[in-house]
Amino acid sequence: MAKVEVTVTEELGGARLDKAIVALVEGASRARVKRAIEGGEVRVNGRVLAKGGVVQAGDVIALEDVAVKSAEGGAVPEPDAPLTIRHESAAVLVVDKPAGQPTVVQRSEETGSLANALVGRFPELASVGYSPREPGVVHRLDTDTSGLVVVARTAAAFETLREALQSERIAKEYLLVCASEGLPDDGTIEHPIANHPKDKKRVYPCVHPRDVMRYAPRPALTRFTVVRCSGPWALVRATAARAVRHQLRAHFASIGHPLAGDALYGGAAEGAGAAEDAGTAETAFGAGIGRHALHASRVTYDGGGDPALAFDVSSELPADMAALVG
Repeated sequence: MAKVEVTVTEELGGARLDKAIVALVEGASRARVKRAIEGGEVRVNGRVLAKGGVVQAGDVIALEDVAVKSAEGGAVPEPDAPLTIRHESAAVLVVDKPAGQPTVVQRSEETGSLANALVGRFPELASVGYSPREPGVVHRLDTDTSGLVVVARTAAAFETLREALQSERIAKEYLLVCASEGLPDDGTIEHPIANHPKDKKRVYPCVHPRDVMRYAPRPALTRFTVVRCSGPWALVRATAARAVRHQLRAHFASIGHPLAGDALYGGAAEGAGAAEDAGTAETAFGAGIGRHALHASRVTYDGGGDPALAFDVSSELPADMAALVG
């Protein structure tokens, strides 16, 4: 990815961060700039700026250009691609993504993603959302995470749902499978999360105070309850209303309980409090599931007074995860 660094001019001193980026970075999309800022992908003088923050003349803004620029073309429509719709209204869809399918395409000519199926079935979505590659998609799931994705059908619905997501008014629940030994019946994980300092594929849960000072992480809160245990595995229900990238995977690894099948975080867990017993990692890799055991199982929103935007949708545990916990 191409790294972009721009310096705030005198004319933009005192401007809001998103407006400054749009003015300074040619081709920047305002919607994608906002998401990049909300996702902690933008640094000002090496640190994350709080939402709504302003910049001063001479500040250095660093970001990846793909994080703020829209692709030239949109997702290629695939009308015959499978698409499981769990909820449909005039304003919003909730669809069930299978494990192994990307939520959106990385390049405009790619096919096989949820985005291709969406724009194939609902062509009007091409003009909705962060970019033409992300038709109506309010939030993403990792390729190997299965479950529910919220999709806006109109530009007005997209803005409302995006704001609701950021203000934690859209509730999201997940089901996951991890090693059961030593896991409490319920708990809270609050380690803030930063971009990994050495590996762009991963994030870094900052357990030590020194890491918080060093890496300027984003706050992250995960609450969980064990649903049931079966042999070495626990089925866990978790909530993360405003989940950052890889939050659940990194959080459970940070407490020594990486998700079953999670090759990215299933080895030596990051940070203090991680299990030092190599057997825990071996168990995680030995799940035989072929992907990390994470499923987005429920999404709810009261509609903010608009019944067309309201939904409460659940998705059953997939067969591959169910096989681990009986």
